[in-house]
Amino acid sequence: MSDVIRVLVVDDQQIVREGLVGLLGLLDGIEVVGAAGDGESALRLLEETPAEIVLMDLRMPVMDGVEATRRITRQHPGVAVLVLTTYADDDSIVSALGAGARGYLTKDAGRAEIAAALRSTAAGQSTFDPAVSRLLVAAMLRPDLPRAVPGDSWSNPDGLTPREVEVLTLIAQGMNNTKIATALFIGETTVKTHINNAFAKIGARSRNDAMRYAYRHGFAEA
Repeated sequence: MSDVIRVLVVDDQQIVREGLVGLLGLLDGIEVVGAAGDGESALRLLEETPAEIVLMDLRMPVMDGVEATRRITRQHPGVAVLVLTTYADDDSIVSALGAGARGYLTKDAGRAEIAAALRSTAAGQSTFDPAVSRLLVAAMLRPDLPRAVPGDSWSNPDGLTPREVEVLTLIAQGMNNTKIATALFIGETTVKTHINNAFAKIGARSRNDAMRYAYRHGFAEA
């Protein structure tokens, strides 16, 4: 590993992006090699500008941080993704980790915490701020949800995230979007997003297709 950690900053808000670039530029041993406003731009930059770490926001236009993380870990296995986002709900956390993120910080993190997380990530370690750690443990221990096998880099089929597996499981149980939203404590719009993403990955055109897939892969029992 080089003495200098090369970092690509990805955030759709220009003022935040520029602030992060300026902050990281003051840290010893860290070099910002580029900045992007969405996941698609980040992927293009990585093709041209090597980096060790991508500091990744989650909610962005064009391509969000979860999908960008998934593609980066597949196409650039030597690049680590460290999430830095406003959102610390269990859905966002589990989806990002399922896509292959190595660490997860919220934007409440200070300069020292971000610097320590970047160095830990570069050393191959996982980093979570305390609030994220508590929510992640709570989410994994919730007895009311179907137990999804962690996704993507953790061996779910077809690159499904843990939340997408949960949604498919509940579809197989006959739940509509409203009931799924209630069961998972998320909004119906978020449910629809997960369904659309899952259907695209598994090639399903209907809920019946999704049900058959869930039974075939053991997410639900007949």
